[in-house]
Amino acid sequence: MDKVITIAMPKGRIFEEAVELLRKADYRLPPEFDESRKLIIDAEEEGLRFILAKPMDVPTYVEHGVADIGIAGKDVLLEEERDVYELLDLKISACHLAVAGLPDTKLNDVAPKIATKYPNVAAAYFREQGEQVEIIKLNGSIELAPLIGLADRIVDIVSTGRTLKENGLVEYETITEVTSRLIVNPVSYRFIDSRINEMVSRLTRVVSDVK
Repeated sequence: MDKVITIAMPKGRIFEEAVELLRKADYRLPPEFDESRKLIIDAEEEGLRFILAKPMDVPTYVEHGVADIGIAGKDVLLEEERDVYELLDLKISACHLAVAGLPDTKLNDVAPKIATKYPNVAAAYFREQGEQVEIIKLNGSIELAPLIGLADRIVDIVSTGRTLKENGLVEYETITEVTSRLIVNPVSYRFIDSRINEMVSRLTRVVSDVK
């Protein structure tokens, strides 16, 4: 029997959109797949095993080989800088990384503070702009930082912009567009390349059909 391919996927929106893509690519996933609270789900007919993880952990699982394949947002890949191959832009869960803050405010001239859960991305961006900033890493409620005087700006994911607006913030600059990508462990790619390439081909056809 062929080796079971393990796929790490984040919970939430990316998971839901990725499952829809896989089904459109004629992968037979069990009916209970969508409702399950399990963290490891087997699709035995297809020889696939899925690990459901936090988005930031997906590239780590793939790099260390506990997952052969992963689906991760480009934001996570840029932040984590893991040793994985990026095989395909799945064009799902589109959003962008942006700099935001209170309206009509300038960056502090002395060590402006930037709050974000993407410290590496934020530091690289402001370095490219010639700005020397202090990065404050937060894990949630990033929008709160400018409101309580913790930071001059935030760097965060923006989808519709609704959360920024509801908190009285405005977007100043777009750092990069973000979609979810299919990634693979380099060793897995060498040893099970035919099955992985088949998945890439099947998903590519589905992605090409999506506007």
